[in-house]
Amino acid sequence: MRLLIPLWLAFVAAFGLNAQTTAPVEELEAVVSTDKGTFRFAFEAEKAPRHVTQFIRLAKEGYYDGSAFFRVVLNGIIQGGDPLLKDAKTKRELWGTGGLRMLKSEFSDLKHEQGTVSTVRVPNEADSDGAQFFVCVYPQPTLDGQYSVFGKLTEGLDVVAKISQTAADANGITLEPVRIRRITIEPKRHAPFRDATVAELKRTVTLETTLGTIRLETMPEWAPEHARQFLNLVVEGWYDHTGFHRLAKGFVLQGGMGYHREPREAHPADRWVKTLKAEFRDDVRHAKGVVSMAHGDDPDSATTSFFLMLADTPTLDGKYSAFARIIEGLDVLDLFEREEVDGETPKRRLELVRATLDPK
Repeated sequence: MRLLIPLWLAFVAAFGLNAQTTAPVEELEAVVSTDKGTFRFAFEAEKAPRHVTQFIRLAKEGYYDGSAFFRVVLNGIIQGGDPLLKDAKTKRELWGTGGLRMLKSEFSDLKHEQGTVSTVRVPNEADSDGAQFFVCVYPQPTLDGQYSVFGKLTEGLDVVAKISQTAADANGITLEPVRIRRITIEPKRHAPFRDATVAELKRTVTLETTLGTIRLETMPEWAPEHARQFLNLVVEGWYDHTGFHRLAKGFVLQGGMGYHREPREAHPADRWVKTLKAEFRDDVRHAKGVVSMAHGDDPDSATTSFFLMLADTPTLDGKYSAFARIIEGLDVLDLFEREEVDGETPKRRLELVRATLDPK
């Protein structure tokens, strides 16, 4: 590849951080604003302290502002950060030659997985790392142990993928660079209910659906982590305009999957989605109106998809994590049961139009 491819913030004052970014480095992330959208990444300071220190310092100095992503591998990698591209008159043959030989490498056991942010160095030249960096759209295992990983994407994989699809020549050099408008260092975002106690997870949620309104009460005493994730996504609007993709009459109404959202696109709250360990309870009944989380063959594979019980089904007890119950709108479930289906698929789109957290 061309010039392929950054802390321990022990003395914050040394980096000239403002009041907004005086948090420890593990509480910071970079916000990269480009012509094609914005993405964010957190730092791997324990693995690459010198690289993270340098990146934060340079970003705060405006080093990257006005530079560009100039090299791409379709749905694979994007590379940028060369200060030479801040000058629109820089010749194409010089793209990628600036901002190198600034640091010794910090190789680690971190993998070049999807969303990995790593440092560019001069090919076949030891300790030639610089300010240029690349982001992996797709895993690049052949790069493991050869480049210094210093960050991991937290938001905006769709933006990175879009940049990778920029028209380029046979060498992967973009016909037109994708401008980096600005890189800022900001406090890391945290899930709204990250630190909530079990008592604080007891909330009511309103679901506005195609067929009417349903109100739920979360039951964190049954499954606290499932309730927590559900509330995080509700607050961020993640469930809005997702479809109910399964209607098994006399059994369940299921929805809450990202790829059933219209329009189908990445959501900022994707960062809160994680795989949940089962929180099964034999004493919790899957009665009509109970809301439980779906999972695959692995009991610890639940993420976002939930189902509302249309009838008492004791065979599900102790096998799925129930986390809420309907307190208003059981009649709306009856309306869903009247819908035409093809097998268990509704014949028309049935949507969770909006999910909102009710005031306390």
